[in-house]
Amino acid sequence: MRSLGPLAAFALMLALGPSALAAAGKANSEAQQRYNQERAHCMSGESGQDRASCLREARAALQEARRNRLQTGAGVNLEANATARCNAQPAADREACVQRILGAGTTRGSVAGGGLIREVETPVK
Repeated sequence: MRSLGPLAAFALMLALGPSALAAAGKANSEAQQRYNQERAHCMSGESGQDRASCLREARAALQEARRNRLQTGAGVNLEANATARCNAQPAADREACVQRILGAGTTRGSVAGGGLIREVETPVK
């Protein structure tokens, strides 16, 4: 099934009234500003990623923001997202995974350096 495209979306916004059009324009403008900032960061070489990957991620975020599918800000539950990754661990290791993600133990390394190593020591009886 084909999407209706930008013209149909514009017609729908006109039917909803000026406030919907203004809100969509503001969101699109903010998304474009964010993309411009992310692109500049990629081009500066300070992103910790190779330039092509960084630019690809920035374009993908812009596209998702324009579709109103990019979650950012206070409404995003980052802790739940991080701890949900622990569900892929075997049942016996999940609690230790959650502990590490929530900051227990020690952390060393960096994302730019290739990754973070999180350790929690658990005494075994």
